[in-house]
Amino acid sequence: MSRKFLPLCLFGFLMVFANENSFAQKKSDTQDDNELKTTPKLVVGIVVDQMRYDYLARFWNHYGDDGFKRMVNEGFNCKNNHFNYAPTSTGPGHASVYTGATPATHGIIGNDWYDKESGQSVYCASDSTYTSVGTVSDAGKMSPHRMNVTTITDELRLHTQMRGKTIAIAVKDRGAVIPGGHTANAAYWFHGEDEGKWVTSSFYMTTLPKWVSDFNASNKVEQYKKPWRPLKDINTYLESGLDNNTYEGLFVGETMTTFPHDLPNLWDENGKYDLLKATPYGNSLTTDFALEALEEEQLGADEITDFLAISFSSTDYVGHKFGVNSKEVQDVYLRLDEDLARLFKALDKKVGKEEYTVFLTADHGAVEVPSYLRDQKIPAGYFDWAAMVTRFNEFLNYKFGTTDLIRNSSNYQLFLDHKIIQNLDMDVAEVQQTIAKELLTYDNIDRVYTGHQMWQNEYTEGIPNILQNGYNLKRSGDILLVLRPGIITYATTGSTHGSPQVYDTHSPLLFYGKGIKKGSTVERTEIPDIAPTLAALLGISFPNGTTGKPIPQVLE
Repeated sequence: MSRKFLPLCLFGFLMVFANENSFAQKKSDTQDDNELKTTPKLVVGIVVDQMRYDYLARFWNHYGDDGFKRMVNEGFNCKNNHFNYAPTSTGPGHASVYTGATPATHGIIGNDWYDKESGQSVYCASDSTYTSVGTVSDAGKMSPHRMNVTTITDELRLHTQMRGKTIAIAVKDRGAVIPGGHTANAAYWFHGEDEGKWVTSSFYMTTLPKWVSDFNASNKVEQYKKPWRPLKDINTYLESGLDNNTYEGLFVGETMTTFPHDLPNLWDENGKYDLLKATPYGNSLTTDFALEALEEEQLGADEITDFLAISFSSTDYVGHKFGVNSKEVQDVYLRLDEDLARLFKALDKKVGKEEYTVFLTADHGAVEVPSYLRDQKIPAGYFDWAAMVTRFNEFLNYKFGTTDLIRNSSNYQLFLDHKIIQNLDMDVAEVQQTIAKELLTYDNIDRVYTGHQMWQNEYTEGIPNILQNGYNLKRSGDILLVLRPGIITYATTGSTHGSPQVYDTHSPLLFYGKGIKKGSTVERTEIPDIAPTLAALLGISFPNGTTGKPIPQVLE
């Protein structure tokens, strides 16, 4: 080989090597870019109102393959998922799911709470500065203005320069307004009574879109004005208690708690279209409307990620009415399973099976009916609030000479009148402590904490930590009460929620779809972890009040 040819060969080799190395580098860069984010065409957030985690296992053998089982078998199941704050109710639950924070930060401390500035009770989603759209009633006077921070839906809108759509849907107004965040294109909720329509607020728009008006004008709501019968043979509902028992509530006009529930005959005495909310048909109607929104709003139709937030509210109404051990609760979940299958089938067809990401969780759990537990010789019961107030007022008069110290009691909190305390030349912290010590002597009150303790201490575990996460310095009260496990303030029929006890905090958390691993974990996860997990998946900013952390096991 000539000496002239050797340098040419060497030059050629170096050029090939450089090109290959450059290609490899570009490929590596591309891989790194892909690892920065996952880009589903659509994210679907599902919140099931009042869903305990054990409903997954309890009714498992009755579920079909395409609803809950699809999410568990093909997605990721967080088995030890909890709310890390109290009170555990719908407004705070939805806010915590979507903000990645707790009430201490996002400010939604209850469905309703006492506003210390105005001296009035306020509702978490109410806003009199806006008007109803789609109804002449006040049902649409809503907005998310009481929520202090952004949501994951807000951050997605900001990230996409407002090109990605957010649509939020629920039977309950707060189940739509709060998940939609401050920037939603639309939030819709169901107004019952004698109208039976999907409505919204002028916060979002001035008139309903044609497709919503058309849906309201159709007979799709009317088709559910029919008897509620079990989906399957009721004799196979062995996972629930007897159909006829004393632990369940009655619709007005009923004399027995048993199936079927004759909705047409019960209609007028039970709020007309409001009656649908307390049956599985409310969830089916929600699914119908969500599928219409999917089609008409062209969600997931392009490469810019959209968000569809759906809350299934009827499970909560049914649980409150009949209790967690009822055959009605079992039936509402079997029917919800079919609605989920219907939703996933539509998403497969419209968006593409590998092109969307879903999470499913709850806004709180629920307690077993205490009267039922008591009959099983399990410690449980009911707190007599009226009797407590009588004894407590006697104490206030004896100790302070007045009962006017108490401005309000709500959400298991007492609000003191600080002006009266100052006029009496007393120290607020000392008054709080004195009252707390008194209340701790009452039957069925398990723990009492003061606002001063919430201010001065940093609790890292247990019920004090849960209370502190729910304690907002500007909005919460002076005295916090915790009842014994199994003790509630409620009717002797049906279930409720709101406490820091484990039956109210343990809820499902399932992820499924694009960017999600298959598997499960029994490591503790918490509700505020959902939003940052989605943000990490999408490669977008965390909501600006985030206190939760991404769940690494979930993400591919």
